[in-house]
Amino acid sequence: MVSSLMNPVPPSQPIPAALHLPIEGMTCASCVARVERALRAVPGVADATVNLATEQASVRGSASLDPAALVAAIERTGFRVPAQEIDLSIEGMTCASCVARVERALATVPGSETVAVNLATERARVRTRNPAALDDLLAAVARAGYQATPVTADAGPSTRPRDAHERWMLAGSALLSLPLVLPMLLAPLGIDAMLPGWWQLLLATPVQFIAGARFYRAGWHALRARSGNMDLLVALGTSAAYGLSLWQVLRHGGHAGHGDIHLYFEASAVVITLVLLGKWLETRAKRHTLDAIRALQALRPETARVLEAGGERELPLAQLRAGMTAVVRPGERVPADGEIVEGDTHVDESLITGESLPVVRGVGDSLTGGAINGEGRVLLRVTAVGAQSRLARIIAMVEDAQARKAPIQRVVDRVSAVFVPVVLGIALLTLLGWGLANGDWTQATLNAVAVLVIACPCALGLATPTAIMAGTGVAARAGILIRDAEALEVAQAVRVVAFDKTGTLTAGRPRLTALVPLEAGADADALLAVAAGLQSGSEHPLARAVLQAAQDQSVAPLPLADLRTEPGRGLRGAVHGRRYVIGNARWMDELGLPTAAALQQHAELPGRGDTVSWLAETDAAPDPDRPPRLLALLAFSDTLREGAQQAIATLAAQGVRSVMISGDHRTAARHIAAQVGIRDVHAETLPQDKAAVVEALKTQLGDGQGRVAMVGDGINDAPALAAADVGIAMGGGTDAAMHAAGITLMRSDPRLVADALDVSRRTWRKIRQNLFWAFIYNLVGIPLAAFGLLNPVIAGAAMALSSVSVVSNALLLKRWQPRHEENP
Repeated sequence: MVSSLMNPVPPSQPIPAALHLPIEGMTCASCVARVERALRAVPGVADATVNLATEQASVRGSASLDPAALVAAIERTGFRVPAQEIDLSIEGMTCASCVARVERALATVPGSETVAVNLATERARVRTRNPAALDDLLAAVARAGYQATPVTADAGPSTRPRDAHERWMLAGSALLSLPLVLPMLLAPLGIDAMLPGWWQLLLATPVQFIAGARFYRAGWHALRARSGNMDLLVALGTSAAYGLSLWQVLRHGGHAGHGDIHLYFEASAVVITLVLLGKWLETRAKRHTLDAIRALQALRPETARVLEAGGERELPLAQLRAGMTAVVRPGERVPADGEIVEGDTHVDESLITGESLPVVRGVGDSLTGGAINGEGRVLLRVTAVGAQSRLARIIAMVEDAQARKAPIQRVVDRVSAVFVPVVLGIALLTLLGWGLANGDWTQATLNAVAVLVIACPCALGLATPTAIMAGTGVAARAGILIRDAEALEVAQAVRVVAFDKTGTLTAGRPRLTALVPLEAGADADALLAVAAGLQSGSEHPLARAVLQAAQDQSVAPLPLADLRTEPGRGLRGAVHGRRYVIGNARWMDELGLPTAAALQQHAELPGRGDTVSWLAETDAAPDPDRPPRLLALLAFSDTLREGAQQAIATLAAQGVRSVMISGDHRTAARHIAAQVGIRDVHAETLPQDKAAVVEALKTQLGDGQGRVAMVGDGINDAPALAAADVGIAMGGGTDAAMHAAGITLMRSDPRLVADALDVSRRTWRKIRQNLFWAFIYNLVGIPLAAFGLLNPVIAGAAMALSSVSVVSNALLLKRWQPRHEENP
């Protein structure tokens, strides 16, 4: 996915029509004029025009025009060129050293801010503010010895042509190597089937220089870049064995391979074959880590059926637009996000939300593109298509999580940077040590070859990304979207989870259970009309409850003007010269209104856990000196979400302490907390105070004693979600909450919180296991090879096994299931 608004231009060519740069922050015509003056002053610019509506600048100039100079000129005016993220598919990477070299090459491109290269997905993601960076990035990768191509938004992982080539190359290499290794297997049985030296040379040469050509090419590029990688180790090791054998054949002719004249063609050929086998198995295994992305991409239907004046018409999905009316027949996939305008049905959203049972949907309900329609025919007004759809955002979030590096990967990268040079040094010491010690340079060469082959750092580069891909993929299928690898790493260490109450532990759909006038003779319906008028512009659950009550009682909301929201307090508005407010007790206390006395008369309401709001008049035009007065008390009741109690119990079993942070009345918050089993309650908390409570919880834990997670669903929870070590947003919540969170739950089930922590811990366990195996192969294998206890063929098999074992171990995560589904 190349998220840019410009046409990339190679710096070595004349700029064709124009170079387009997005600009943020412009608000008026004077801004436009200031930017245009700045751009025209840049050397090489022939003309520059800025469009305020599209927030873009179009620049014409000469071939010497420097895009970075344009960005600098814009930023000197006080505006900003936003960064773009460019995804590249990289071919030719084989180990952690390759990853490090590609990252270094991409980081040298002017404008590159962050670079992340993933060996498992064979992709690179670059964040840059250079509007012409794409060609520079492609050239930098080519100079490093690899091939890069841009990844488009709709491109799915496809390696079939390369797979076929690798399969045929492996098969040919195995057929040619078999006659070379067969005599070794028959020798213990007393059967001498050793081929003459010339025949061995004839069989080994195609394996060495055709099947093994990839190692020479990549190794040469590594040398040119003054670096090293797995391919260089394989090329050096097998070339040494092949060259030694070739020397023996040239010296002794047909006698080579018999008696005391040993040949080692089988070592070079079999090592290459085993490495190719390991890479092929590794590629097949890695493909399974992409299953989650493939499954999500497969949810997109190819066509959509739309309703027009002349009837129904089928058209390609790419031509579907927001505002169209789509027809979804029984059994079909929903083509795009939309709202049902006609019909009722059941919808299977399991692959999107992880919800195992179909859900009822009717007129006014939203449908997500990719869901499967049940038994009813429905008409859908399309609201979002393409990259704006929910499915596209889910895919982007999963891809982003799989592309980013975990912080622990930085340690692996530092090790990889020095790994190959250290191995080359050990191999040289092995060669010199054995050769000088006993004069047997043949054995010395074989031992050095074994060191080079066993040390290939493939497993080291695959250990972390494959586990992250498998873990985030299986989590996505359960309805848990993990935004990045850092959130995954932090979540596994969570020891305290802070929950919002309304909409998180409760259903978030409270109902108005009582409206109590506080003045004698007051009309309850008239007060309900005022309250509904105040709440008409709000999406808060309590506001919806008031509006629903007014609708049920056929009371029309009073049309108030100058409606304003007071965050964490309530709303205010005016009508006919009178000013009204509706809000919580804290706000009433700030206004000097006597809520305590009113509560004493109706103590049963907060006592049973009802949420209490207050309606008050703060100013009246006929009598401006009249003090503010309370008009009514409104009581709301809410119900627990299904699974809330089980969620808290599961977290406790995991050793995680649960805390409630709510803006609601203290008694109501404690009533709900007691029902679910939470003892630590922070009530009547403003949005900014929620973040402070989270910070206090982090301080209580102390460094190294665990992390704090915050679970919420509303815009008021966004500051606390951002303040927590990891934020967890309920999928039914607001976009602000989801953007501030590191983990998003695709359905509003609090049990998924424990599942998210569980899958992160299991993934982290796999990462540690993989790194252990990756290091242990080398820590054990290199000394064995250096001391002559490991021949090159066994070393090659062990090296191939290390990569396959790491990927296979990561794939065990695919067996994970949410705990409440394992034990319903």
